[in-house]
Amino acid sequence: MKKAYVLASVISLLALLSMGVFAQSSGFLAGEVTDTGGIDDRSFNASAWQGLQDAQKATGMQIQYLQSTNESDYVPNIQQFVQKNAGIIVTVGFLMGDATKAAAAQNPSQRFAIVDYSYDPPLPNVLGLTFQTDQDAFLGGYLAAAMSKTGKVGTFGGMNIPPVTIYMYGFVAGVRYYNQQTGKHVQALGWDPETKQGTFTNDFTNQAKGKAVTQALMNQGADIIFPVAGSVGLGSAAAVLQHNQASPGRPVYMEWVDTDGYVSAPQYRKLFITSVTKDIAVSVRDAAKMAQSGTFKGGNYLGTLANGGVALAPYHDFQNKIPAAVKATIEKIKQGIIDGTISVDPTSYPAN
Repeated sequence: MKKAYVLASVISLLALLSMGVFAQSSGFLAGEVTDTGGIDDRSFNASAWQGLQDAQKATGMQIQYLQSTNESDYVPNIQQFVQKNAGIIVTVGFLMGDATKAAAAQNPSQRFAIVDYSYDPPLPNVLGLTFQTDQDAFLGGYLAAAMSKTGKVGTFGGMNIPPVTIYMYGFVAGVRYYNQQTGKHVQALGWDPETKQGTFTNDFTNQAKGKAVTQALMNQGADIIFPVAGSVGLGSAAAVLQHNQASPGRPVYMEWVDTDGYVSAPQYRKLFITSVTKDIAVSVRDAAKMAQSGTFKGGNYLGTLANGGVALAPYHDFQNKIPAAVKATIEKIKQGIIDGTISVDPTSYPAN
């Protein structure tokens, strides 16, 4: 009877192991410190967390996150993971650059990865994960200009910081390139590359601000909106949806940022022509796996159109609404950006 019990217990244990029940018993911990947008911002915090979840599925590592509600949380949240001897600490966002650098200097054997920040010179124990998002935003700007019925499109940002404005530069450049190539005069509202002035909500969380800014852009005639503001963009989508319900004959559409909005914000999927994305999840997953396997190296990674680190998302419901000629041209432009024959600098083209 005792032998039968032991045998049954062993069989049960093996079954549990095969199902991955004890996958989190691994001693390796990967920790994420979010920016203020929160873990479910449908943007870069959520993408980084997806990357850690994917790493966990692949390796069985433990994963945890600590949420920052304001900038004063960055240092203590990072320190918590240092004290837990995390195998890698992933910090999310440009605003965490200084806190991450300081922690890396104080703990030279601790491994870090940071999203949307790189160091010059590179740090030996920090992998900076950055993305050339003006490249795919250029494609998004061209598409927005081609699809606009009013001749006006709009963008706005969460904060006037490089990971935000790089999208806006690229978007405006794409609109200007469209005008140069077609002889049209589509206006890009919300960002002036020459003066470096534009429209910002100054946070990544206040959806009411996103709604108000979007309403103002629509009042100026913009019929395609590109918010670069994390979860603030959900307020933008709410404003567009409300407009379309009230004025179905004058529809407004959107392009999402960072992630494929059709997937990450499905309640608004019918609004999204496409999304201008960066593959944060893959880069974070790979950093965590390298840290666990002992192959981690500090330095800087740059995602581009060429290596697949940035891309336009599928057109989804707009696949048959976008003219074939426009889709073909966007593919040609993509190759031109990759081979360097097309500049993504908006000042290379005449202003609106």
